[in-house]
Amino acid sequence: MTDQNTDSPARRLRVAIVGAGPAGVYAADLLGKSPQVSGGEVGLAVDLFDELPTPFGLIRYGVSPDHPRIKGIITALHKVMEKDWIRFFGNVGLGRDVSLAELRERYDAVILATGAQKDADLNIPGVDLAGSHGAADFVSWYDAHPDVPREWDLSAREVAVIGNGNVALDVARILSKHADQLLSTEIPEHLYEQLGGSAVTDVHVFGRRGPAQVKFTPLELRELSHSKDVDLVLYPEDFEFDAASDEAIKTNNQVKTMVSTLTNWLVEQEERDANPDHRPSSRRLHLHFLHSPVEITGENGAVTGMTFERQELDGTGNVRGTGEIINYPLQAVYRAVGYFGSAVDGVDYDGARGVIPNAEGRVLDAEGTPVAGVYATGWIKRGPVGLIGHTKGDAQETITHLLEDLPQLAEPTASESVETLLTERGVDYTDWAGWLELDAYERALGRQEGEIETRFGSITRERVKVRDRDELLRHAATRATLAL
Repeated sequence: MTDQNTDSPARRLRVAIVGAGPAGVYAADLLGKSPQVSGGEVGLAVDLFDELPTPFGLIRYGVSPDHPRIKGIITALHKVMEKDWIRFFGNVGLGRDVSLAELRERYDAVILATGAQKDADLNIPGVDLAGSHGAADFVSWYDAHPDVPREWDLSAREVAVIGNGNVALDVARILSKHADQLLSTEIPEHLYEQLGGSAVTDVHVFGRRGPAQVKFTPLELRELSHSKDVDLVLYPEDFEFDAASDEAIKTNNQVKTMVSTLTNWLVEQEERDANPDHRPSSRRLHLHFLHSPVEITGENGAVTGMTFERQELDGTGNVRGTGEIINYPLQAVYRAVGYFGSAVDGVDYDGARGVIPNAEGRVLDAEGTPVAGVYATGWIKRGPVGLIGHTKGDAQETITHLLEDLPQLAEPTASESVETLLTERGVDYTDWAGWLELDAYERALGRQEGEIETRFGSITRERVKVRDRDELLRHAATRATLAL
């Protein structure tokens, strides 16, 4: 690997970034664009590590397959990863294959960008019943994550999705969408077959507050109407607006757009229902507002329904309970109330917030003192809030502090390189050349299928995602590790 700015810089900076998703790649990119590096004062070499065999994290395994625009962010990340001063080490787990202490011995600084993969808790009775699922688990399944079960129970006819964020809409859309509409995406055959056999007829999305307080974006909302043979169902009694709602509609274009879209759908629904020639679709996607979850009910250990308390707006955009209890018959519940970060080996962890304790990206120990040379960025730093684009600003803050600390950073002490360490331990790590081979293989799988006729017209496939970790490694593992 060649350092960036190798024309006799005053200092050579070696950085390990743990997590090769958007947060980690943006951090590497901003390091390379920093005045110290671009001006030739500092030479730079960055190694990105990920426990998965593939790069791009959330974009590959957390974005719905029918979001080609967001998936396209990989193109920008790909350009960063191609820099000759960046190396990729996939299939390497921190704490499993290498310790934080071992990385600190080999790098001037370590940036933790491990994200948030778990579901946040929904603390109501019945969450442990069979048929109650975390949305993060379902997203990993339909994104063909190599470490989740291959099969998913899609026998429920009536399904609830709890939450009013983008993930909730993704889950609801995938559950209600007909599999033939997803065949043009990267989903592998086993996912297509299982989604094609789904028994679902009705998907209900529940939010605690009103239409002006939803957390999803206009693009995500509008995509609901693109599903074919799926009727959107809204409820006039849920369209409540208080003073804070009116102010948000007047001053926030995003809120105005979403409320306008929802109210237009309500008018279209009334016209549709009044049309005697209208033929109902085979599936329905219901949007409910002002519903606070109380309990998931069940029989014989399995979900049979859910109880909500009706809410009302209090004038400030928040809600209060009305005491009215509503019950819905259901056979499955998907909890999309947020993601939550996991503990990272070698540093303290804030279990209440699901983050690594830090001061603007400087990782802190149990006494609140910065840990020399260790930093955090992305969701493990600030919690799972904001969109992917917000990660750039977050990374900039962390990188700024790292470069401020540069005069005090201890230089690496280990004589043995990280690739030697991994190879001696028999770790089948993947590299950038291996990713390029896997990428080409997945695209070739898509081309092999050619043009496919479906009930919604003919489609072609750009790629077919490889799911199994062993198969991923066969295509992506570095030749040196496979030769052991």
